Amino acid sequence: MSTTHPGQTRPQLHKTIEQMIDSGFLGVTMRLHDEHGEWTAGVGVSELGGAEKPPVDGHVRIGSNTKTFTATLVLQLVAEGRIGLDDPVVDHLPGFGLDERITVRMLLQHTSGIFNFTGDYDPDGTFVPGTPATTSGKEWAEGRFTAYRPEELVRLALSKPARFEPGTGWSYSNTNYVLARLLIEKVTGRPVAEEMQRLILGPLGLSGTIQPTSQTDIPEPHARAYYRYQDAGEQKTVDVTRHDPSWISSGGDMISTTRDLHTFISALLGGRLLPAELLAEMCTPHPTGIPNMDYGLGVFVLTTDGGATVITHNGGIAGHAALMYSTPDGSRTLTAALNYVDDAELSMGAAFQQAAQRLVADVFDAGQAGPAASTT
Repeated sequence: MSTTHPGQTRPQLHKTIEQMIDSGFLGVTMRLHDEHGEWTAGVGVSELGGAEKPPVDGHVRIGSNTKTFTATLVLQLVAEGRIGLDDPVVDHLPGFGLDERITVRMLLQHTSGIFNFTGDYDPDGTFVPGTPATTSGKEWAEGRFTAYRPEELVRLALSKPARFEPGTGWSYSNTNYVLARLLIEKVTGRPVAEEMQRLILGPLGLSGTIQPTSQTDIPEPHARAYYRYQDAGEQKTVDVTRHDPSWISSGGDMISTTRDLHTFISALLGGRLLPAELLAEMCTPHPTGIPNMDYGLGVFVLTTDGGATVITHNGGIAGHAALMYSTPDGSRTLTAALNYVDDAELSMGAAFQQAAQRLVADVFDAGQAGPAASTT
């Protein structure tokens, strides 16, 4: 394990990271920015069977952290007067037969009621599959280089019954953010990657961040990602570091680094990307039904056990995952990259959530005051 500033021992964070490895993650790298400066650490391995640690400044598929970038981009277009937050989406995307009550705000807030194209749950708890995703086992593993068009994913979702009437509930749906991508492209006339570069990546100098389409590679350096599945009764584990992320599209296709994620979330919450009134809209919590965790526009608004407010989004995708946490003013951030063996049962899901809760307690609750502070 390495740290940028040896004087900052952070014993509780070290312990939590080691516990993440003990719980089954292959590798974890972490970056903390606070009043004491920057602290980084890396533990575990970069690949199965290897001894090399994951690169502290490595690239990682960031999964649903993509949603925060996409929501920010939509809100920047609102600031430019291109679209209105409460515009009916159908006015801009008339070709899908969308419910005319669904607004741009509802897409970003997950209150549209639209079915999640990667699979969703009926009210009785029955899982309804969608397009082949990492919950699909062999089907996803063997088809992971298949290219999907965003329109295909939306049409699949809209072929399923809505979860609820628009604006009357909350349900996390990747479809909302694929529609947001199509909305960006429709109102600007340019690919989402170009708009992302113009308004976010370029101005912030995020040279390690990529908005792919069907690009299968991930830049060096990076830790490797794996997927385990059953095939004719035999368990197989394959390297899925390379795959075509168009199956998830703007629900979670971006690549970044812990450094870039810190720069992005601190700039966003520090007021460098959005006017104050739109940033306030973004961070206004809407009830989700999840204890102590509500949703704004592309961000979760978390209340810690110690009563602190944390703005966050995390994401996991096919053996890679990223964490992104910040105080509401962007002054203290925690970002992390993880690599692991994924599977259809999402076996690492519980460990992922537990690790995230421990990290939040370590960094954002009262007690993390000094360079060598320890919490219990």
